[in-house]
Amino acid sequence: MSVFRTSRVLSATVTAVFDAIRDPQRLARWWGPDGFTNEFDVFEFAPGGRWQFTMVGPDGKRYRNESAFADIVPGARVRIDHISPPRFVLTIALTPAGSGTHLSWEQAFEDPAVAASVRRIVEPANEQNLDRLAAELRTGGEGGGEGGGEGGGEAGGEAGGEAGGEAGGEAGGEAGA
Repeated sequence: MSVFRTSRVLSATVTAVFDAIRDPQRLARWWGPDGFTNEFDVFEFAPGGRWQFTMVGPDGKRYRNESAFADIVPGARVRIDHISPPRFVLTIALTPAGSGTHLSWEQAFEDPAVAASVRRIVEPANEQNLDRLAAELRTGGEGGGEGGGEGGGEAGGEAGGEAGGEAGGEAGGEAGA
């Protein structure tokens, strides 16, 4: 197993950060690397719930994603199993840090060879994902963040995104998710 880790202290409460993850319309706005948008088909934010969505790259290329919420501890942790290739588990952990939140982002790939092949994309894309989350938190959910998404389908809203495919699977996969 190969793991990519990053972390960030965000200028928002743990509750505010968790809200930006559990709300499909907000998550669609910030999930994924720069320039990506998201179209959510299924978003069942509960342990065992499905998350199916398409990340759309800046070039219009579409990356289908299928994930499951393996574990959710409100205000503390979300663990996402990315089912579509490339397979990985994303764990987002939240802890109070003064008046803000320390967010830990850990993306564990099942196959070390796959992880090695996507490293150059995943590492910067994960940072971009957290930049987009920080921007979303600054807007307070008003929809002013970069890279808007759509909230359609069952839930209304790669990954760590997590996207499947060449660029999206690696880039979107950070996202997530």
